[in-house]
Amino acid sequence: MTPPDPYLRQDWQMVRGVPMVCAFSFDWDRIDNFQSRPDDILISTYPKSGTTWMCEIVDMILHDGDAEKCKRDAIFNKVPMLEFAAPGKMPSGTEQLASMPSPRVVKTHLPVNLLPKSCWDNKCKTIYVARNAKDVAVSFYHFDLMNKLHPEPGTWDEYLEKFMAGKIAFGSWYDHVSSWWEKRNDQPLLYLFYEDMKEDLKREIKKVVHFLGKDLPDSVVDKIVCNTSFDMMKDNPATNYRMAPAAVMDQSISPFMRKGIAGDWKNYFTVAQNEKFDEDYKRKMADTTLQFRTEI
Repeated sequence: MTPPDPYLRQDWQMVRGVPMVCAFSFDWDRIDNFQSRPDDILISTYPKSGTTWMCEIVDMILHDGDAEKCKRDAIFNKVPMLEFAAPGKMPSGTEQLASMPSPRVVKTHLPVNLLPKSCWDNKCKTIYVARNAKDVAVSFYHFDLMNKLHPEPGTWDEYLEKFMAGKIAFGSWYDHVSSWWEKRNDQPLLYLFYEDMKEDLKREIKKVVHFLGKDLPDSVVDKIVCNTSFDMMKDNPATNYRMAPAAVMDQSISPFMRKGIAGDWKNYFTVAQNEKFDEDYKRKMADTTLQFRTEI
C-alpha cells in the first residue's frame, strides 16, 4: 500500500501567526535569509488576484514584447515563487532564484510581515496587484479544489467562513491588501487593481512600463496587450500551468485559468452570504483608504 504523500491535502502550518501551505513551511530560514538583489523586481499579490497575468506582462515588457522569447519556459520557472517548496519533488523557489541571472523577477504571496528583510533593505521595485475580496474568495475556492498542496476546502459556505476569518493560505485578505497599501508610502511600490486591468489593460501596462523605467513604442505595448489577454494565456502552455504535475494541480477538477472576470462572485454568493460578507467587510476595512470595485 502506498503511504500518503506527506505534503498533499495537509492542514496549514502557522508561520508567525500566518497560515502557510504545509509544504512551504519547512526550513523557513531560507525565506528569512533570502538575499535579494537591488535590481530584483517583485510581483506581490494575495493569491488569485492576477499574479500569473502580471508575471507574464512583466516578462514581456523585459523582452520588448517578443512573444516567442516569452514562450521559452513555464511561467513558474521564468518567475519563481519565493516561498514555494515541495521537498524531495522539485527545487524550491529560493533554489531557483539563486541560480538565476539578474535582473530576476520574483513572485510572492507573502504578507508584509513575512517578506525577507533584504527586499526592504534593497528597496526592490515591487508591483502589487489587488483584486476585490468577493472574486478572490470564489477563485481561491476553486483553486483549493484542484490544488492538492492545500487542504480540502469543504463546501462553498464553509470556505467563505474560513476566508472571512483569514483561515486560509497566506492569512487574512483584509490584512494583506491593506498592509501592502500602506507600504506604497515608503517603498518603490506600484499598487494596481485587477479590475482596472480588466477595464483598460493598455493603460495599466503603460504604468508598469513607466515604473520599470522602460520606453516601449505603442506598437509593442499593443502586442503585449494582445499576448496577455485571458484567452491567449489560457491557451498558452507556458502560462496555463499545464506543465505543473497533475498529481499536485488536477485541472480536470477546475482549470488553473478559470474565468478571469470581475463580478463572478454574483454566481456564488447567496443573498444571506452577501449581506453577512458586506457587514464583516465594512468592519475590517474601516481603517483603510483602500477602495475596491466588485464589478466593472
